[in-house]
Amino acid sequence: MSSLAGRFGYANRVAYSTTKWGLVGFTKTLSLELGPLGITANSIHPGAVDGPRIQAVFEGRARVSGRSVEEEIASAMDNQSIKRFVDPADIAALVLFLTGPRGRSISGQLFPIDGDSKAAS
Repeated sequence: MSSLAGRFGYANRVAYSTTKWGLVGFTKTLSLELGPLGITANSIHPGAVDGPRIQAVFEGRARVSGRSVEEEIASAMDNQSIKRFVDPADIAALVLFLTGPRGRSISGQLFPIDGDSKAAS
């Protein structure tokens, strides 16, 4: 499980971004090494996942920026085509697909599930 940060990076979060980018290389290497054994490896890159964690992030941003939580959320939504947070059930469905029989020929791939985000914010 990577993150939007594994595709774009995040300002002021170098350690987090580095680990998420590292998972891309890890996934590609596992795919090459384990593919001959019929084992697949892919990375999933969620954006903002709906729930208490992302709400806390926006509350923190609002405190720092002086804007409202609603303004911070609107700003984040401006960055993506689908104007809602990622439902955790959608991530679970992607995992089940990739690990099931219909995903057996998919390996070494990066799967964004982020509402078509244009950058990390």
